[in-house]
Amino acid sequence: MSRIFAAAGLRIWNVEELPTHGGSLRVYGCHADDPRDTQQSVDALLQEEADRGLQQLQTYLEFQPRADKIKNDLLAFLIEQKRQGKTVAAYGAAAKAIHLLNYAGVKPDLLAVRVRCRERPSRGNSCPGATSPFCLRNELAEVKPDFVLILPWNIAEEVKMQNAEVVKSGTRFVTAVPELSIQ
Repeated sequence: MSRIFAAAGLRIWNVEELPTHGGSLRVYGCHADDPRDTQQSVDALLQEEADRGLQQLQTYLEFQPRADKIKNDLLAFLIEQKRQGKTVAAYGAAAKAIHLLNYAGVKPDLLAVRVRCRERPSRGNSCPGATSPFCLRNELAEVKPDFVLILPWNIAEEVKMQNAEVVKSGTRFVTAVPELSIQ
């Protein structure tokens, strides 16, 4: 972003890291000749980006194979559960959930039900490409799935706590990102 700002005669003077969506940035910009000092947070984040390899082409070349592994592991898990006669409920209708399901090509036959996190749907009852039937979070215990696939991986611990009662019936929790994990 520093390069984009500079090309427009601007500079970044502060940045905040936020927990939203598994990690977000709030970037503050100003005119390049603005007298305010650049905060230490900017240099710290640039150093973290360098340390994580985000300024190297190889990092981005490795991205697609990592995404493919997540997709393939998820599909293999879902197909194996279907072969064994197990049921999987997909929890969450957030954008990241829809992207993952559509990228992986998950069709309704692999999911017993989709679970809405909220007690009331916010917009309609369908999601693009994800046509499994929906139930509300408070109905999950009645469905008694063998597995709950938590699609908003960044709030997995919260989802587990909110749905702890389903564990009593033998339900296990699964996340696909950053790697397939069954608990």
